[in-house]
Amino acid sequence: MRFPFLRRARKRFPSAADFGFLELRGGETPVVLVPSLGGKITELFMGGREWLWTSDVIPLSRGIDGMSYLESGDSGGFDECFPTVSSCRVPGWVRAFGGIELPDHGELWSQEPQLSVRTAADGQRAIFTWRGVRLPYRLQRSVRVVPDGSVQMDYVLSNDGVDRLPFIWSTHPMFPLTPETRLLLPEGARLRVFARHEIELGEVRSEHRWPYVRGSGKVHDFVVPFGVAKKYACKLFVDLPEGSAALRQGDSELSITFDPSQVTHLGIWINKHGWTPFRRESRYLNLAFAPCIGAPDSLSDALGDWKSAAWVDPGTERRWSVTWTARRVVSEPAEPTR
Repeated sequence: MRFPFLRRARKRFPSAADFGFLELRGGETPVVLVPSLGGKITELFMGGREWLWTSDVIPLSRGIDGMSYLESGDSGGFDECFPTVSSCRVPGWVRAFGGIELPDHGELWSQEPQLSVRTAADGQRAIFTWRGVRLPYRLQRSVRVVPDGSVQMDYVLSNDGVDRLPFIWSTHPMFPLTPETRLLLPEGARLRVFARHEIELGEVRSEHRWPYVRGSGKVHDFVVPFGVAKKYACKLFVDLPEGSAALRQGDSELSITFDPSQVTHLGIWINKHGWTPFRRESRYLNLAFAPCIGAPDSLSDALGDWKSAAWVDPGTERRWSVTWTARRVVSEPAEPTR
């Protein structure tokens, strides 16, 4: 006998249409962006598939400055993080900015950036501009889908103050984690551990060589992250001197390319039911594959032991770009589920 009234109600979450969205197209690639949600990208359909993960725990909602991103803004899709990822206090020795408290996942996700759209022969370009709340900066991101379907993202950071400005920046695209997920990075690239949950991967800042990480007498191969352990989560930072890497799902591959003198790291967050900010909700099954400037997630740490924070001089600009390209490939058999 069935009792329909005992079934758990299915959540009805808002969609991009509830907030107003912009769609850019090029080739067979549509990209959906939501200006009022910090410029979030909610759809990235490339190479015959939708790539982005969407949370079934946290709905799309307008951000509030100073609130926890992990508890209110981590709804999936593709966000931008600046001038920090994790909340932190700027070290006291930093002139003019020492002691300033920076919020969880930075200041961009909780803003509605200024938007302009330009049309040219090679397609439309959406330009988002954020302004610093606690620090004197402007960050501009231009998104363009070129005719071959690649997505070009160009960034311009301006220091509007009179002192040098320290920062880290990270894309924050979330992808599904499945048995078919493959992480394709240059073998032997330097890898450092930042965080780990339910798994032993050595000490924070311990160095390894991609794709292998040693911990508690075991050697883990992260090419197939789903097969590393039954339950775990971790954050890794990889140096990519070649400026390229790829994420594969089944018969589709998403590649990123950038100038490694501009974009210094790739952050990889893997969550196989290993972590959640909530006690009573199911743990996530997702992956971040995030080009970034500086490591780790905290600007304070990047200015400290990691010595990898970036700086922009007063009255100057810093520019960088990331290109996302997808293609069909011959799929590999999935690893057995542990």
